[in-house]
Amino acid sequence: MLRVGLTGGIGAGKSTVADRLAEHGAVVIDADRVAREVVEPGTDGLAELVAEFGRDILTPDGALDRTALAARAFADDAARARLNAVLHPRIGARTAELMDTAPADAIVVHDVPLLVEGGLAPSYHLVVVVDADEEVRVRRLAETRGMSGDDARARIAAQASTAERRAAADVWLDNGGDRDAVLRAVDGLWTDRLVPFEQNIRLRTPRAPAPPEVVPADPTWPEQAARVCARLRLSTQERAVRVDHVGSTAVPGLPAKDVLDLQLVVPSLQDADALRETLADAGFPGAEGEWFDHATDGAGHREKRLHLGADPARPVNLHVRPAEGPAWRRAVLFRDWLRAVPEEAAAYAEVKRRLAADHADDPNVLAYAEEKQPWITAAFGRAEAWAAETGWTPDSSDRE
Repeated sequence: MLRVGLTGGIGAGKSTVADRLAEHGAVVIDADRVAREVVEPGTDGLAELVAEFGRDILTPDGALDRTALAARAFADDAARARLNAVLHPRIGARTAELMDTAPADAIVVHDVPLLVEGGLAPSYHLVVVVDADEEVRVRRLAETRGMSGDDARARIAAQASTAERRAAADVWLDNGGDRDAVLRAVDGLWTDRLVPFEQNIRLRTPRAPAPPEVVPADPTWPEQAARVCARLRLSTQERAVRVDHVGSTAVPGLPAKDVLDLQLVVPSLQDADALRETLADAGFPGAEGEWFDHATDGAGHREKRLHLGADPARPVNLHVRPAEGPAWRRAVLFRDWLRAVPEEAAAYAEVKRRLAADHADDPNVLAYAEEKQPWITAAFGRAEAWAAETGWTPDSSDRE
């Protein structure tokens, strides 16, 4: 199953995207609809709201009067907390029930207006944000809901900012122009990304091998890595000692293969093995075979586990390393040293470009990686000297 979070500001036209995904076969769970369902007449949710806020929140026919409830429940923080204590557990339980009853091969789209505000992004394999310019949204709200311009702008300002939504978005859909344009974008998203993503997770299909291609640094790599790291922390929870963005994409300005290298540190290899299915469900199938670390001093604990991202549009190498070994520390040190010493980063960039050109016709990156290793091994000594001189420790490091 693939879990997709869908969100967007008021007036952005999120329902257009949700409806199109449903036409393709997605199982759409509408958070607003669930919120209404759990307080319908005859439910214990409505009964508890009446117990908390009085019978004045009911209409003459016994349904919830949302305006009356809002007047009472949003009067102060304590009242809002009481409202949330009634609604949130029921909404969460009903949402989980709907997800659990979806087919094993489903693409589940959870339509959540306040996904960003609620900090829910790490709960999904992918987050899709629908956006439109503010003036377009104001005009839509006037046409569809009869809102005044001032009221519409106040509602927009009360929600997450564009920058906050961009930070959460794996996919950004501009719905400010021609409707057919956004529908075509949704069609492409479904065919090219969501369908193969779901299949890769369900079938535990690792990413296909590819020749090394070094590209200019993408300034959004750290933001992309931060989103994936948040998902890893949520899925691994107490087994994770730490999660880091490592490798070349974690060094600003450094050319690299467009593959995020992430590191999950766990107490032992036994913990790594116990997480294999959890990580696969989270979107990181395990790579077959034995994997040994070059990021060591040659003394023991050289084994690691490698998982590959299932998202066809965002390649990820996930290195799962035991805390009892030295390799995880070396990976963090190497990253921080390259960040701090520009001339070393420039030298490494030249090595990468030259070897990528030499191995451009290779079927995979293995020979490229092996030929690059002597430079890296020698660099470890220089990085260790820098660490001793500066007092660097992993705990002082920026994890992402």
